[in-house]
Amino acid sequence: MLVTYAVIPAKHFAGAKQRLSTLLEPHERVQLARAMLTDTLTACCQAMGLDGVGVVTHHQAPAEIAASLGAEVWWEPEAGGHSRAVQFGVQTCLQRGIHTMLTLPGDLPLITPADVEAMARAATPSVPVVLAPNRDDLGTNAMRLSPPDCLTLAFGHDSFQRHLHLAAAHQLAVEIRRLPRLALDIDEPEDLAFFAAHRQAGHSLDVLTRLGLLERLASIPIPPLYEL
Repeated sequence: MLVTYAVIPAKHFAGAKQRLSTLLEPHERVQLARAMLTDTLTACCQAMGLDGVGVVTHHQAPAEIAASLGAEVWWEPEAGGHSRAVQFGVQTCLQRGIHTMLTLPGDLPLITPADVEAMARAATPSVPVVLAPNRDDLGTNAMRLSPPDCLTLAFGHDSFQRHLHLAAAHQLAVEIRRLPRLALDIDEPEDLAFFAAHRQAGHSLDVLTRLGLLERLASIPIPPLYEL
C-alpha cells in the first residue's frame, strides 16, 4: 500500500516573523506564529488523502500544538534551517517506508483541507515532483515528492526556480499546481493585510482581531499580484 505523509517544519516561535516588526511587537509575533501553525496543521489533519502528518521540530511549543491536533512529532536532533528540517523529514519518511512526502511551511493562514487534498492527489499522468509556488513564483510553498528523496532540496529565495532547474537536471517530470490560498505565506506587512482583508475564520484571524490590527491592516496597500 502506498503511503502519503505531510511534513511540516516548525521552528521556535521566539524571534519569528522579524519582517513584521514594524507592525507587531515580539510577543505579538509569537502569538501570530503559533496561530498560523495551528491553522496550517488543522487543514492538514482534516484533509483526505493523507496517511499522516509529521511535524519536524526541535522545540516544545510547536510539538505541543502538533500533538494536540493529532499530528506526529518528529524530533529534530538540533535546530536548523528550513531545508535541513525538511531533509530530516525526508530521512524519516524513508526509514518508515513512506512512499510520498508532501511538505509545506507552517505559515499558511488561508489554507484549507481542499488545498492540501489538491496537493496530495496523485499526478495524472504520474510524475515524481509536484510544486506549488508562492504568489510571486520566487518561493516554493508546497512540494510533493515521490519518492521523498527524488529531488535535492533548495529552499530559500528563488527556490521555485531552483527546484525546477534541479528537476530538469535530473530529468524528473514536474507538475506545477497554482493554488491561490496556499500561495500566501506571511512574511511582509502586505501579506498580512491581504490575509486580513479576506477575514477567513481561524486562529490567525482571532489573533489579529484580539490585537486590534484589522483597521490598521486595512490601510496598507495590497500590490496587484495578490489575488484569490
